[in-house]
Amino acid sequence: MAKNPSSDFVLRPFEGLPGETDWVAMREIVPSATATARTTAEYGSRDVTVVTLLPGAWTALHRADGTLLLAVQGIVGSGDVSRDLAAALLEAMELEPGTAVESGELPGEGPRLQDVLDLGVPFEVTVHDTFDYWLDPSADVTPELKQNLEDAADGAIPTVKVTSAESAYWCSMSREFLRWARPEPEDDVIDAISRLHAKRESGLAGGRFVGAFRASGLVVPVWELPKGTEAADLEGPVAELGEKLAKALSIKEPLDANERRARAGIVSRQVTLR
Repeated sequence: MAKNPSSDFVLRPFEGLPGETDWVAMREIVPSATATARTTAEYGSRDVTVVTLLPGAWTALHRADGTLLLAVQGIVGSGDVSRDLAAALLEAMELEPGTAVESGELPGEGPRLQDVLDLGVPFEVTVHDTFDYWLDPSADVTPELKQNLEDAADGAIPTVKVTSAESAYWCSMSREFLRWARPEPEDDVIDAISRLHAKRESGLAGGRFVGAFRASGLVVPVWELPKGTEAADLEGPVAELGEKLAKALSIKEPLDANERRARAGIVSRQVTLR
């Protein structure tokens, strides 16, 4: 079993897990979502609901109905998010139902998610408009709890998963955008978009490519869409753009002068989240 000192920095903490790009998206860009996971036989073959966020900055919850919830946006502090989340999950498994794991001391050496989770179980994401997954279905909802749920939902950016591509998410802020977590090495993605940009083919559904950011070791390109564009409008255009990107990613020749200029502009707008 792999061990990892909590002081070591891991650039791609979710590398090797099914759905790495969706793990990154849930941690960085999706306000409310759940996904499926299961621990290995060594760790009891327990079903786990991976979630974006839990109340009170909890990192995990052993809900009263026995469900295990693990929050990828929980506060973690070491250099290895995978190790931190695995420690929270294992702690939650040992707690009495109805008990949460709060942020505390950094974990020492121990297993990572890649060791604890069954890598044969697909990571299937469901995006939600609310945070009702916090609740035990059999529990009474108090007025205070109902208000907390409503406040959390009101503060969330409307987000929808586009089904025609892996890990592409429409969102609506002051404008509509598509954010697309990519599994390929960052330089390869930026080169591919640069090739399209130089040919004026990097747009999406009448919108434009506006830049990219780094998150958990992956690159997330962003497109600004025409005002009023809905997620359903993007299924065809995203599939078409995906084909263009795949073709551009397959090119191994060096960038030409126009493509290098396009690349310089793209790189100058990149930021790193974590």
